[in-house]
Parts: sequence; structure tokens; C-alpha cells
Amino acid sequence: MVITFCGHAHYSASEEHEMCLLAFLEATVGDRDADMYFGGYGNFDRFSYNCGKKYKKNHPKVNLLLITPYINRPIYKEDAYDGIIYPGIECKPARFAIIYRNRWMVENADYVIAYVNHTYGGAYTTYQYAVKKRKHIYNLGKLQK
Repeated sequence: MVITFCGHAHYSASEEHEMCLLAFLEATVGDRDADMYFGGYGNFDRFSYNCGKKYKKNHPKVNLLLITPYINRPIYKEDAYDGIIYPGIECKPARFAIIYRNRWMVENADYVIAYVNHTYGGAYTTYQYAVKKRKHIYNLGKLQK
């Protein structure tokens, strides 16, 4: 099972969102093998990674994987993740690398956990791509009042 995350860079973490995300993982993944794909850039990426680390403490069959858009520019220490994957998008223009990386993450995921609460930006574009690909989506942004 593969779970990926997409959300707005300007995101404020909340206890409510953390509880909802961890409960979703418990119900969806449980003790099964799973890979979690992280982008590693904005605030939602940090939040989802921290939730993934918490979940992994009690579920050792989970792998936390950084999906990097640039083959020669790592953005985090390698030991923070169980692995780093480069999706092979070197033939794409570098200025669109994040877009192509995000599409790759969605295409290879079974579930997309999102925080999207407005209709513009990269997270929204990725969310719309997941909808188009008919992925199972859990959007924490709908909790926003």
C-alpha cells in the first residue's frame, strides 16, 4: 500500500488534524506493509512527515520515503527517511520538476492525504490530479471552518 500527501505550504498544524490523520492511518493501514511518500517542502509536508514518524513508532512495517524532484539536490538529511526516491523526471524542464514529481507520487499512490482548502496553488493542482486519477482522497482541509 502506498500513501502520499499533498497540502498547502502555508499550513498551521493542529491537534485535531493530527488525531484525524493518525486515526485514518490506523483504520486504513493498520499493521500492514505501507510506504508513505513525502515531498519534504512546506508546512503540510513537515506536519505529515511528523505524523508518519509517530505512526511508524507503533507500526514498524511502514516506510517513510522522500520523493525528491531533483536528482542532485537533496533537501533533507538522508537518515531522516527510510529511503529517497527520484522518480526519473530528468527529461522534464527543471522549473516544472515539482509538478512532475507530485504527479508521479499521485500516480503511484493508493491513497492521497491532503490539506486543500482553497482553489489555487500547487497543492490544489495536485489534489485535482488525484481526483482525475480517481484516487482515494482524505482531505483534512474540509475540516477547516
